[in-house]
Amino acid sequence: MDNDDSLLVERDLDIVTMTMNRPPANALNNGLVRRLLDAIRALSAQASPPGVVLTGGGERFFSAGGDIKEVAGLEISRPRMRDFHGLLCEMDRYPGPLVCAVRGYAVGGALEFLLHADYVVADRACMVGFPEINHGLLPAAKGMRQAVRKLGLREAQALLYWGELCDARKALEIGAINEIAAGADVMSRAVEVCRHLRGKDQKLFVAIKRSLNLTGQMDDASLEAVTIEDLGAYLTESSSADARARFLSKNSRKT
Repeated sequence: MDNDDSLLVERDLDIVTMTMNRPPANALNNGLVRRLLDAIRALSAQASPPGVVLTGGGERFFSAGGDIKEVAGLEISRPRMRDFHGLLCEMDRYPGPLVCAVRGYAVGGALEFLLHADYVVADRACMVGFPEINHGLLPAAKGMRQAVRKLGLREAQALLYWGELCDARKALEIGAINEIAAGADVMSRAVEVCRHLRGKDQKLFVAIKRSLNLTGQMDDASLEAVTIEDLGAYLTESSSADARARFLSKNSRKT
């Protein structure tokens, strides 16, 4: 797949690894945000979207978040925030597993990536948080809402109001990450998880992901329509029918 200096993209069968590569801190400038957005959109449009593992180059930073040097005025900031919001939306909707492999700091916009991922593997040196309030900035509104949804109101308030960082143990406790691995094992474990999730029936996985991520903004009529539409994901697919048959056969042997 195509690469540029700020984002390295590699494919191994049904897994794509995206490495943010802006040393020393992998700060999210306009170019990197746009590159991530374009890359995920392109993969989403494929007939069989691969699993995605997102990581940062180096051992100290997954990403330090938005590049504050670019917050120079509305003319520059507005397009970047629109692209960043669009990127979070694409992560929410990505029709396959999206796993983050985190070594070191994941703060600000990078924490928003973690909160929009399906699974997060981090090392023991991981530090997460929303320091924006201390730097004259704000996270994206979508990211703040996701923090409340994933972490709960009180934990989100603590991170957003105080602007302090928490370590890997605390991040695991509040649900900002899913598991802690040794630094040398973070990437291999993230790929393992992503490949396992990609091995599930993908129509069912996508239907579940959509319900988890998107139905919170729907009314009851829309929820009914989604439920009926999702029937096609498992009543007309032979792989789903085979899974049900195996389940029924297993239960019948027990009785």
